[in-house]
Amino acid sequence: MARKVRVAAAQMGPVARAHSRAEVVERLLAMLRKAHGFGAELVVYPEMALTTFFPRWVFDDPDEADAFCEAAMPNPDVQPLFDEAARLGIGFYLGYAELTEQAGRKKRFNTAILVGKDGTIVGKYRKIHLPGRKEADPTGCAGNFEKRYYEVGDLGFPVFRAFGGVMGMAICNDRRWPETYRAMSLQGAELIMLGYNTGSVRRTMVGNHQVQEPAHLSSFHNHLVMQAGAYQNCCWVVGVAKAGMEEGVEFMGGSCIIAPTGDIVAQAVTTGDEVVVADCDLDLSLHNRRTTFNFEANRQIEHYGLITERRGVIVAV
Repeated sequence: MARKVRVAAAQMGPVARAHSRAEVVERLLAMLRKAHGFGAELVVYPEMALTTFFPRWVFDDPDEADAFCEAAMPNPDVQPLFDEAARLGIGFYLGYAELTEQAGRKKRFNTAILVGKDGTIVGKYRKIHLPGRKEADPTGCAGNFEKRYYEVGDLGFPVFRAFGGVMGMAICNDRRWPETYRAMSLQGAELIMLGYNTGSVRRTMVGNHQVQEPAHLSSFHNHLVMQAGAYQNCCWVVGVAKAGMEEGVEFMGGSCIIAPTGDIVAQAVTTGDEVVVADCDLDLSLHNRRTTFNFEANRQIEHYGLITERRGVIVAV
C-alpha cells in the first residue's frame, strides 16, 4: 500500500512591518482551514512567516531585530495556530525568527519547526546557509543582511519520523547548496520542506556599473535547484514562498511541490495568499534509490579525491 501524505503549500502575500502577529496568524489560520478543506494532512508555510522580512534593513543597533523575533514557540500570539491545527488534526511547518540565549549570550536564528497533527513540535531546524552581508553595502546592490542579525544554524540537518515517513527541513538559501539535500537524503529523508523569501531580481556591480540580472533567471534558478535536489536525492521537495511587493521589495513567489522525479506537480500562480495541494507518495522516493541513485551499488566515493567529515556528513573537497 502506497504511503501517501496530502501536503499543502501555503504561499503568503506581503507582510508589512506594521502588521501585528495577530493579523498574520489570522491569515495563517485561514490557509490552514482551506488546506484542511482540501484534505491536507500537512501545511508548509514560508520562511519568516510571522513578520516582514526585516533583514532587508541595516539597523544601526542590530538588537532592533529582537522585535521581529520569537523568544518562545509557541507563544500567546501563535498559540491559536497550534490549537486549531490540533483541533483539525493537521500538522505544519512554520518559519520564524528565533531569539534565544546560549551560554549567557543572546542569539538569533532563522528557524523552522515541524508540528505534528496533535499540535506538538516534532522537530526544529536553524538555517545554515546565511546569505547577504553583515555590514551596509555602499554599492546599494545588497538587499539581504541576514549575517548581521542571525547566527549560523547549530542543529545540522536533522530528519524526523513523522506523517508516515522521514521528513527534513531547510530554509531559503539552503536550497541552492547540493549538500543540503544530500545531508538529509543520506539519513533517509523522503520529503523536505523549505520556506523562502526571495527577491524577483538580483543586482551586482560590474566595474563601476550596477547590473541587474535578467528577470527570468531568479525564478528559473529557484525551481532549478529544488527540482535538481529532489531528483538527485530521491525525495519530495515542498518549496513555499513569501510573494508580492513587501516594503518596496518584490518577492518572486513560485511556491511548488516537486516529486522525486524532479517534476513540479503543483504550483502557485499568484503573488498573494494561496494554497496548492498534492498527494505525495513517499514510496515514489524508493524507485531511484534502488536504481539510478543506488548509492551502495553505484557511488564511487573513494575516487572523489580528498575526503573529509563535516557536520557528520562525508563530503569531497
